[in-house]
Amino acid sequence: MVERQYRAAAVERAMKVQEVIMRAMAKQMTWWQAAEILGVSTRTIRRMKRNWKKAGFDGLYDHRHHRPSPKRVSVEKLERVLRLYRDRYSDFNVRHFHEKLREEHDIHYSYTWVKKALQTSGLVATRRQRGPHRRRRPRRPIPGMLLHIDGSQHRWFQDERQFDLIVILDDATSEIYYAQLVEQESTRTVMAAIRHVVHTKGWFSSLYSDRASHFFRTPKAGERVDTRQLTEVGRALKDVGIDPIPAYSPQARGRSERNFGTWQGRLPQELRIRQIRTIDAANHFLRSHYIAEFNRKFMVPATQSGSAFVPITHLDLHRIFSIQHERVVARDNTIQFANRVLQVPSTRFRATLAGCRVIVYEHLDGTLSIGYGPHTVARFTTNGEALQAAAPKGGRLHHGVPGLDVGVGLHSAPKRYALRASLGLRSGRHPRPDRKDETKGSKRKKADSNVVNI
Repeated sequence: MVERQYRAAAVERAMKVQEVIMRAMAKQMTWWQAAEILGVSTRTIRRMKRNWKKAGFDGLYDHRHHRPSPKRVSVEKLERVLRLYRDRYSDFNVRHFHEKLREEHDIHYSYTWVKKALQTSGLVATRRQRGPHRRRRPRRPIPGMLLHIDGSQHRWFQDERQFDLIVILDDATSEIYYAQLVEQESTRTVMAAIRHVVHTKGWFSSLYSDRASHFFRTPKAGERVDTRQLTEVGRALKDVGIDPIPAYSPQARGRSERNFGTWQGRLPQELRIRQIRTIDAANHFLRSHYIAEFNRKFMVPATQSGSAFVPITHLDLHRIFSIQHERVVARDNTIQFANRVLQVPSTRFRATLAGCRVIVYEHLDGTLSIGYGPHTVARFTTNGEALQAAAPKGGRLHHGVPGLDVGVGLHSAPKRYALRASLGLRSGRHPRPDRKDETKGSKRKKADSNVVNI
């Protein structure tokens, strides 16, 4: 019989279609109602009617059942994709693996097909259904209005070692301005990140971060931060004019949290296939290659044109982004700092600094400097040895004279005379020989000017 040539479900479907068509032909229902019952269009129901009249009951079957799709992927190509994921990219997520297939293996299948193939074969677990829909906070309209900073501790080298990845990204475009691996997120590493962005991009409006102790002081856990007691990072942001914004929940930092999910799903695999095992090599890879690649794939255009970044040229970033300590100079012009005695040299703007309050700056490069107001009176190495190098870029030494040797001091008269000559000043101990003649000549001219001709 004809029915035995097809599956039971196909036979049941054909019987239902036949019954509906016969009722429509008997005028018990309209063709539009018949199409609605079968879940097809009116054009399809007319085609079914034509096939039924031409071939009878056999014309109602779907004859495409045993015909393969022309877009069907061959078994060899499917095995190649599964073998690549199993042997080389087993720790990649589906999106990352799909990009590698296109970029490095010239396999151009859709993301949906790759994901379904991996899930069907059991190489990738099926994720649970997403939660209820929540609306995201709108992005800032232009870059430079709001930046996110955060650190993520992870096994970036896929071994027992854990390091922190500090990232600064723009809220308007998700562009990465800074990404470096460090031993631990701290005041120094955070300062280095912010200074890099300020130096390369310029001043920006606000910085969004968590409530870590190097950003804010929280008197009691779970309560609001104390904006009156500034940390070293908070003091540096205030000096530059950047407004810090604390986040009170991980959900509030959703944009940076999702960004770190992408970093954790991609960076360890990129480091592994390039056989990078050290922090220095990884940071060089990030600076020279991967940050640009990351921005090219995940950066979005801003809703408005323009930029809120403002170049900074009048601030001493070397001094601002440092850890500052107040000290009182002893009578022998020394100060105590970190179990060391630092000798303060003599200065030309004050006979002695004994009894004065000075600031000891711990710079990010490990050096020390002593500041008195706007003046930098001395620079030292980490071990306390005096430095005789020129002023750092963007910094000022000794009344703004770059390259002044402040580590030695101006003890001898020839050095003082040479300094005054370089500044265009005359020395009080060496009057010019013709000073008396000039004085008499000026008095004579003044007297002549007082004579009135009648």
